[in-house]
Amino acid sequence: MNLPASIRAYRALTGLAAPLLPVILDRRARAGKEDPERRHERLGRPRIRRPEGRLIWLHGASVGESLVLATLVDRMATGDPELEFLVTTGTVTSAKLMAKRLPPQAKHQYIPVDTPGAVRRFLDHWQPDLGIFAESELWPNLLVEARHRAIPMALVNARMNAASLTRWRRRGDAVRSLLDTFAWIGAADTRTRDGLEDLTGREIVLAGNLKLEARAPEPDAGELSALESVIAGRPVWLAASTHAGEDETVLSAHELVRKTQPGALLILAPRHPERGPALAELVRARGFHLACRSKGEVPDGQDTVWLADTLGEMSLWFALAPAAFIAGSLKAGIGGHNPIEASQAGACVITGPHVDSFDDIYTAYRDHAAMLEVDDALTLSEAVEQVWQGRAPGKAVADRAIAAASGGAMATTLAALHSLLAPDAESEATT
Repeated sequence: MNLPASIRAYRALTGLAAPLLPVILDRRARAGKEDPERRHERLGRPRIRRPEGRLIWLHGASVGESLVLATLVDRMATGDPELEFLVTTGTVTSAKLMAKRLPPQAKHQYIPVDTPGAVRRFLDHWQPDLGIFAESELWPNLLVEARHRAIPMALVNARMNAASLTRWRRRGDAVRSLLDTFAWIGAADTRTRDGLEDLTGREIVLAGNLKLEARAPEPDAGELSALESVIAGRPVWLAASTHAGEDETVLSAHELVRKTQPGALLILAPRHPERGPALAELVRARGFHLACRSKGEVPDGQDTVWLADTLGEMSLWFALAPAAFIAGSLKAGIGGHNPIEASQAGACVITGPHVDSFDDIYTAYRDHAAMLEVDDALTLSEAVEQVWQGRAPGKAVADRAIAAASGGAMATTLAALHSLLAPDAESEATT
């Protein structure tokens, strides 16, 4: 394989860095970013056996991608119960989610760190019959080694914002070489399709956005009922996946809300729960009474903010709050977060203006008047009250927006994956 010089250099440098991996992983584990009990997986040393039969390997970076992959697993397993599945992700949060979400014939592992040795050990052990990557995960060593082994590969739900495409164009030769690994690429939106066609010089399928057909796990019914009893009668709203620099605006909005609704409760769910202690200080400094979910606390009548500083419980918060501000959208440079789970739970989506990472979804929401848009504390507080007053878009409107944006992505993607897994299936079907 004739690799571009930049990829050869990357492979050499990552090989030289391999002896440092244990130290780096230990440091990340102390920061809560790695599971110390499963560090061996990151080194490409799995401790569970490969199952017999055909194995489908699916990889996604984090929670959103892993939900897409879990939905693909469900659909592929229904079509062929003999298939086995390996799902890899890179975050602690996604690993916990997959433990709850995946069916029995699917196993979760952490993706190996992208060094030649770790990747070779991983692929030698698992020997997948088909590899499926989600969105924009292009790990050079993984892809190069998969191509060496002639593993059929697909890139599903490919999604790149304008900034990502610009960065990829600057590394044109390297990106083209990596994308050549994929026998099939399905783009989630027209921007990505056009950008990838320009980069690769090949036709890219506009499959549609798989995230619109992925479902998060339902919250535990007993726990949901208990929490509904705790906050019964209080007007509740949620600030979901907030980033540093947004919390101040959210708290200012809550101050405004409480002028007309003194009993209002804000569920504040940071994108990164490790920010919990700093957020608790900020909340108290602003004069709010606080309950911390990570300490097992539930809000009493005096608490006005519930800090949801835990992992894997967003489905609970969406089910509890009729108004859900989807953060990452007040500050430029983050790109917003996926609103689908909120809508599926029946919450009204409120968003800021900066949603370029999900602009196809938000465009559909905007076209169907399925969300409320805000840009500061005042408009955020007004949107929350609009929801409470019953003057905001309902679930049926959001469902229509989601259906319009999907475009049959799941059916298109499953047909392509089936073809890659059994190349003669289509010819047999037509004879």
